[in-house]
Amino acid sequence: MLSNKVSRVALIGTGFVGSSYAFALMNQGIVDELLLIDLNKDKAFGDVMDLNHGKVFAPNPISIKYGEYKDCTEMDLVVICAGANQKPGETRLDLVEKNLKIFKSIVDQVMASGFHGIFLVATNPVDILTYATWRYSGLPKNQVVGSGTILDTARFRFLLGDYFKVAPTSVHAYIIGEHGDSELPAYSSADVAGIPVYKLMKRAAEYKMEDLDEIFVNVRDAAYKIIEGKGATYYGIAMGLVRITKAILSNENSVLTVSAYLDGQYGEKDVYIGVPAVINREGIREVVELELAEDEQEKFHQSATILKDILKPHFNK
Repeated sequence: MLSNKVSRVALIGTGFVGSSYAFALMNQGIVDELLLIDLNKDKAFGDVMDLNHGKVFAPNPISIKYGEYKDCTEMDLVVICAGANQKPGETRLDLVEKNLKIFKSIVDQVMASGFHGIFLVATNPVDILTYATWRYSGLPKNQVVGSGTILDTARFRFLLGDYFKVAPTSVHAYIIGEHGDSELPAYSSADVAGIPVYKLMKRAAEYKMEDLDEIFVNVRDAAYKIIEGKGATYYGIAMGLVRITKAILSNENSVLTVSAYLDGQYGEKDVYIGVPAVINREGIREVVELELAEDEQEKFHQSATILKDILKPHFNK
């Protein structure tokens, strides 16, 4: 049904994450047209040239061009990686304030082009900025998606696979909640090849709950370690963004942990937060509601409350 349709993606922000996303997108041959937009035009032009020089090695033909907001009209997907980074001495709330202003300007200009596609947001704090994009754009909630906990879940599956000595693709487990310090592992629904993780723990003395706790801490704090080593994280999240892009453009109906709008699911309303969701050509088809253990439900509520408290001063109804 979609095979003859030209797929078009506009990337806003060609920093570490944005340029890594563009590179991964080209290498996977997912999109027909890619537009790069950045306030730093020289950087965007440089990326366009550099990527175009590698097109001969790409799996499929792709058009890569420099663009402006007015060129977003016919885009299927607008991916936002632009925004301010946290500086020494700045609080998280300072970063929220700064990036909300940046996003208001970006989203307003994109919508002024007549854009009616899907927004995919990657900039942190991603749950807050995905909600802001939805409110600023006026688009239906299914057409605004955040990267959410897709990378956290990937890290989780990798470490669990390593622990149980199986491929991470054979591990089904989710990190849910805020993409940040209040996120949580949904161990009650985690399984390895269909066997619940808690059952595996009982089968062998070598498996210990303390090890699972340590795995989660390593997942949650991975970004800090990577930043300490190389200054920023970008390859993993870029691959996650490409995975979401593919699910959208290929109409996959795949379940991915993204930042999605809750309207009663998990007992929460009016918040974007990391949860499993079915992703297809319409964006978020539906939120998958896991059966959480009581302590997990409480932690999820706390995570949602943190996000709502940050949003409240900026989006009073």
